[in-house]
Amino acid sequence: MTTRTASAPRRRTGPIEAFAGTDHKRIGLAAGGVGFAFFLLAGLLAMLMRAELAGPGMQVVSENTYNQVFTIHGSTMFYLFATPASLAIGIYLVPLQIGATGIQWPRAALTGVWMLIAGGLIMWGGFLTSSGAAAGGWTAFDPLSDTPSSPGPGMDYWIIGVVLSAVAATVWAWCLLATIVRRRTPGMTLLRMPLLSWGVLVACLMVVASFPALILAMVLLYIDRHLGGVFNPPDGALAYQHLFWFYGHPVVYVVFFPWVGAVAETVATFSGTRFFGYRLTVLSLLAFAALSMSVWGHHMFTEDAVANRYFSLTSTALLVPAGIEYFGLLGTMFRGRIRLAAPMLFALGFVLLFLIGGLTGIFVGSPELDYHVHDSYFIVAHFHYTLFGGTVFGMFAAIYLWFPKVTGRLLGETLARWHFALMFVGALLAFVPMFFLGHEGMPRRVANYTDPGNWETLNIVASIGGYVIFVSIVLFLVNVFRSLRTGRPAGPDPWQGQTLEWAAPSPPPRGNFTGPLPPVRSYAPLLDLREEAAAR
Repeated sequence: MTTRTASAPRRRTGPIEAFAGTDHKRIGLAAGGVGFAFFLLAGLLAMLMRAELAGPGMQVVSENTYNQVFTIHGSTMFYLFATPASLAIGIYLVPLQIGATGIQWPRAALTGVWMLIAGGLIMWGGFLTSSGAAAGGWTAFDPLSDTPSSPGPGMDYWIIGVVLSAVAATVWAWCLLATIVRRRTPGMTLLRMPLLSWGVLVACLMVVASFPALILAMVLLYIDRHLGGVFNPPDGALAYQHLFWFYGHPVVYVVFFPWVGAVAETVATFSGTRFFGYRLTVLSLLAFAALSMSVWGHHMFTEDAVANRYFSLTSTALLVPAGIEYFGLLGTMFRGRIRLAAPMLFALGFVLLFLIGGLTGIFVGSPELDYHVHDSYFIVAHFHYTLFGGTVFGMFAAIYLWFPKVTGRLLGETLARWHFALMFVGALLAFVPMFFLGHEGMPRRVANYTDPGNWETLNIVASIGGYVIFVSIVLFLVNVFRSLRTGRPAGPDPWQGQTLEWAAPSPPPRGNFTGPLPPVRSYAPLLDLREEAAAR
C-alpha cells in the first residue's frame, strides 16, 4: 500500500491527451467512450435487424447480409462494449475509491485502449471486404466458422478483433488487480472497499481465469481455417464449444458484477443509509464468481457428451448468492428514505429487469426445460434481460450517479426521467414477446420466418420496443450535450455520497485529491463523518 501525496493543480487536456495520457481517469474515459461508441454502432445494427424481422419475408437486407449484421451486432456488444465498459468504470473510479493517486502500470492500461480501438476497427473492417464481414455468429461455432462455410478474410478479421479485445481486457484486469493490492490508502482494508471496487475486483479475477480460454480458442480457430486439423468433426466441434463457453458464461458476470456494485452504491446513496449486509454481499460476489466458473456446460445441455446433472446443479446453486445480493439491495431500501432521482430510477430498473433474466435463467438451467427452448428466441429474451437489464441499466445508473464527479456538472433531471421511462418500456416491449416466440418455436439467428399463429404480431411489438429504446438513447445524448454546455455546477458531492471519490474535486485533478483524506474506518467513510458530526 502507498500513501497519498498532494497533487498538482488541474490542467486542461486536449483530444491527444485523452488517448495518450497516463492519468487513470483519462484512460477510463477513453476506454468507456470507445465502448459506448461501439454500443451505439451495435444499436444501429439492432435496428436494422428489427426492421427485417418486423414481418415475414426478406424486405430490407439479404439473408447473407443479415447473418453478417447479427454476428457483428452480438460480437460488438460483448467484445467491444460490455466488457470494456464494465472495466472502464473500474479504471476511472477504483483508484479514487481506494484513495490511490493512480492506476498500477498506466502505460499498459493505455495500450489496452489502443488494442480495443484496433480490434474494433479490424472486426468492422470485414464489411469492406468483397466477401463481407463475419457471418458465423458471435460464438463462431464450427462448422459455421470454418473456411468452406465462411470463406474470405471477414472471418479472419473477426478472429483478430476478438483476440485484441480479449487481450486488452486481460491487461486492464491485471492493472486493476495490482492497483487494489498495492495502492490502497492507509486504513483501506479489503473489507472496507466500496462495493463497486469489490464488483470490479471479482470481475477482474474472472477475466484472468477465463479469457485465456477465449484467446486459445481464437488462435486454434485461425490455425484450423488456414491449416486444418484442429477442430475435426465430431469431437473437434465439441472441444471448441467447451473452450468457448468456459469464457462465454463467466463473461456474463464479468459485465455484470461492476454494475451490481454501482447499483448497490446508488441504492445506498439514495436511500440515505449504509448498505445492508455488506460483508455477506462481498461473500456472495466471491461465491457467485467461483460457481459461475463451473456452469459453462449448461449452454450445451443438448450435447450427449455433457454432464447435464452436474451443470444443472451448479447453475441452480447460483440462486443462493444472487438472492443474497437482492436481499442486500431490498434491505437497504427498506431501512432508508428513498430519493427517486435519475440514478435511483435506473437502479430500480436494473433490479426489476435483471430479476426477469435471473428467473428465466432457472428455467434454462433445467435440462428438460432447456430442450424445449434451446436455440430459440426464448434464449434471446433471457440473455437480453440479463445483459441489457443488467449491464445497460446498471451503466446508466452509474453514469447519472458519477457524471457530476467526472464533469463537474449535473445531467438534466427531466430528460433523464424521460430517458428512463422510454428505455424501461422499450425493454419490456422488445424482449417480452421473444419469450412467447421462443415458446412457440421460433429459432434464433434466422432472417426469415413464416407466420404460424402470431409470430408476425409478436415481432412487430418487439421491433417497436427496439425503436423506443433507440429514442431513449437519443434523449440521453441530447441531455449529455446540453449538460456539458449549460448544466448546473455539481460541486464535489451533490448526492451526499458515502465513498472517498466524493471527497475529491469535481472533476478530480491528476493525483485525484488536493487535501488530506478523511479517516477510513468502514466502507462508507464520508457517511461516517456525517454521522459523527450529527452526534456532536
